[in-house]
Amino acid sequence: MNNELSTTILNNVVTATLMLDESLVVRYANPAAEQLFAQSAKRIVDQSLSKLIQHASMDLALLSQPLQSGQSITDSDVTFVVDGKPLMLEVTVSPLSWQKELMLLVEMRKIGQQRRLSQELNQHAQQQAAKLLVRGLAHEIKNPLGGLRGAAQLLERMLPDQSLAEYTQIIIEQADRLRSLVDRLLGPQRPGKKETENLHLILEKVRQLVELDVGKSVIIERDYDPSLPDILMDTDQIEQAFLNIVSNAGQILQAQEHGKITIRTRTVHQANIHGQRHKLAARVEVIDNGPGIPADLQDTLFYPMVSGREGGTGLGLSISQNLIDQHKGKIDVESWPGRTIFTVYLPI
Repeated sequence: MNNELSTTILNNVVTATLMLDESLVVRYANPAAEQLFAQSAKRIVDQSLSKLIQHASMDLALLSQPLQSGQSITDSDVTFVVDGKPLMLEVTVSPLSWQKELMLLVEMRKIGQQRRLSQELNQHAQQQAAKLLVRGLAHEIKNPLGGLRGAAQLLERMLPDQSLAEYTQIIIEQADRLRSLVDRLLGPQRPGKKETENLHLILEKVRQLVELDVGKSVIIERDYDPSLPDILMDTDQIEQAFLNIVSNAGQILQAQEHGKITIRTRTVHQANIHGQRHKLAARVEVIDNGPGIPADLQDTLFYPMVSGREGGTGLGLSISQNLIDQHKGKIDVESWPGRTIFTVYLPI
């Protein structure tokens, strides 16, 4: 009777619940878990958890810790990729004795939309603070650089031996190189002249430029929504923003076989962008099958000078975000090994 009552309770709770053995093989899945994994219990039971989840932000081996400690563990920010879709979850794992066997009870709750929005706004605020800090530093660097360059030019005119001009030229060249870097850090402060344009024409230019750069080693596929209306924008800035994102993916994929980028556009109704609701927005996804972004870089990816690519300056994505921000849009990223999705939202 007790077993029947326990099963009835588990079958009716709204929290997705699994029971795992010591090898993390599923021994029971309730209806809420069936819904979460989009599979019937018959298909889930007797499967290893690692086969049900394509990628997890946490080390699944940690789930067995309660068997040794006898205490529950909770992680309130876990991402499981199931059937190609990332799920943000709060996961609690508890030790449980069932039919004279020590088991693990795994409870998975979807993180609410409000919490996700709060995290997004917090992350955006941090990025803006980092951007202001870098801009302040960049302005402070520009002033002494100008003085350094001017002093080197004056010194060059007064040199008794022109063969020494080689050294003043080095000072001038390096000052110019630093000034160019600072100018890129500062980037454009506001959109230029806006005009109504078809976003697909811009994306086609981007595709052609990246194809010329990476050659035939990377396939670029298009999945465009023909109903997408024209958008009022600074076409040069939007082209630069997407060029940075797509070329980034192209350069990373050159190091692997069968590299593929998909550019997908869709129209979104009632889009929430940085806490503001827009009746209509364009959503552009740049999807690649590369190695994924390292977990330690994902939270700071859009900060200036952060790069996961050898030889990269870490300015491309920072500049893209700045340009999209100026158009009241936003960039999201989801990444795990074998799949990275950059999603750009632009209000229409």
